[in-house]
Amino acid sequence: MFKLRRFLTDYKKECIIGPLCKLFEAILELFVPLVMANIIDVGIKNGDAGYVWRMGGLLVLLAVLGWSSAMFTQYFASKASQGAGTKIRRALFAHINTLSHAELDRLGTPSLITRITNDTNAVQQAIAMMIRLLTRAPFIIGGSLVMAMTINLKLSLIFFAAAVLIALTLYLVMTRSVPIFSAMQKKLDRIARIARENLSGNRVIRAFSKQKTECARVDEATEDLAKTSIRVSRLSALLSPVTYAVTDIAIIAIVWFGAIDVSLGGMHTGDIVALVSYMTQILLAMIVVANLVTLMTRASASAKRINEVFETEPGVKETTKNPIEIDKTAPQIEFDNVSFTYSDDGDEELSDISFSVRRGQTVGIIGGTGSGKSTLARLIPRFYDVTKGAVRVDGRDVRDYPFSQLRPQMGIVPQQSVLFSGTIRDNLRWQDKNATEEEMITALKIAQAYEFVEKLPQGLDSRVEQGGKNFSGGQRQRLCIARALVKHPQILILDDSFSALDLATDAALRKALRENTHGMTVIMITQRSATVKSADLILVMNDGRLAGQGTHEQLFAGCEIYRDICLSQQTETEAAQ
Repeated sequence: MFKLRRFLTDYKKECIIGPLCKLFEAILELFVPLVMANIIDVGIKNGDAGYVWRMGGLLVLLAVLGWSSAMFTQYFASKASQGAGTKIRRALFAHINTLSHAELDRLGTPSLITRITNDTNAVQQAIAMMIRLLTRAPFIIGGSLVMAMTINLKLSLIFFAAAVLIALTLYLVMTRSVPIFSAMQKKLDRIARIARENLSGNRVIRAFSKQKTECARVDEATEDLAKTSIRVSRLSALLSPVTYAVTDIAIIAIVWFGAIDVSLGGMHTGDIVALVSYMTQILLAMIVVANLVTLMTRASASAKRINEVFETEPGVKETTKNPIEIDKTAPQIEFDNVSFTYSDDGDEELSDISFSVRRGQTVGIIGGTGSGKSTLARLIPRFYDVTKGAVRVDGRDVRDYPFSQLRPQMGIVPQQSVLFSGTIRDNLRWQDKNATEEEMITALKIAQAYEFVEKLPQGLDSRVEQGGKNFSGGQRQRLCIARALVKHPQILILDDSFSALDLATDAALRKALRENTHGMTVIMITQRSATVKSADLILVMNDGRLAGQGTHEQLFAGCEIYRDICLSQQTETEAAQ
């Protein structure tokens, strides 16, 4: 929690005035038992009705002032906690967007969502409770002990004994609760992951009739969370009964020994009432502290998870923010003995890859599943850093570029077609907010998407549901290709972006790309030999290595792996053409 204090810098006033108001309310509460004692020992004992009314009016005044002070505290606590929570969410989201793919893969999407929502809410609630109660409860306990000492020093020892026993109980519960709360948050991550998989893969689950299996999986995860919650709840549940038991025993002792003193003339009846009131105030304060401890232990676990994200450094960092000079005469893309692995202790995904691509060339990357095609393409926009060698764009190592200069010159269509909720127009303007309707229509025509978009009742303003679920797989792919084309990228990377297209649409799209992307370097990753057949350069990947490079004719004649791929999809006559 202490590491997150920076998010409260803009709320110093609220964090100071709020506790002070609560402190003022606590001071007023400490005077109430004394006023009650005077009413009993002076007003009632002497039959002075006027004194009773005056003291009663004072009690009402104390109550009104205390209520007003509490309202101010509530306002300041809400303002500070809500503001800090908003800042934490913004900072978390901004930091997550600086992380490279490697860190995102390690942390996991469900866990990051839980940290932004559930964990931040726990911290936000803890901030509000700290402002409202952190100063009040200790002051009430300490103040009650002092006031008890002014009334009767011997009986105040009972207060000290009760306070020590309750504090010991709080400490024991807190030290055992923190690890369990941390485990609970991890179990919440697991439930979020399973829920995400089930909701996104609902069609697959139904297709395989696996509803019962998935329900059992969810039941197991929720039962596991429930057991952990029950375990920590049992620990927390000890606080109230132990606190009540200790306090009740202390009250009995006060009344017992106090009555003896009253009978001996050492105390007044009102003093006993005041001591019992102070003991009750300690009880209530301790209950508040108990609840606050439970809340703080959970918030502490959540804060630790939030700080883990903030302390995660991006593996891919910018070396400069300033644009660098490029060499237009150099190859537009060059791989120089590139090797890459996803983890330090893992096997190499790519080994000794070397090739160069001239400006305006169409490059096809083909190979079997898991051969490293997509991994190779992800190194060009520097989603990952190479382990060995260098990737160059326009003669400069991609590690020398600021992201604002490197990535905007690329249009990327990933394997999984991702559309964002909104309209088709919103999605097409994702990169260029000022794109004209003519530019969007041109991009749609090249991507072979204009035909079905034109038939929609609202055209470009047609609604896109989350993830583009209201469009078919082929339609989503074509819209994603159109979105990449709108900004006129210098390098267009199509990562298996034709997989959901029929052969006729595939051919029409490739023809449109050749005719309308002059000067644009196009990289097509695919498993279809027909898709890369007309490419200027074909790269054949096999088990992370470059098995061959050249034109279709050269590779068909000299690369056995490429020849086998072609013959597995076409007849020898068709493949040789």
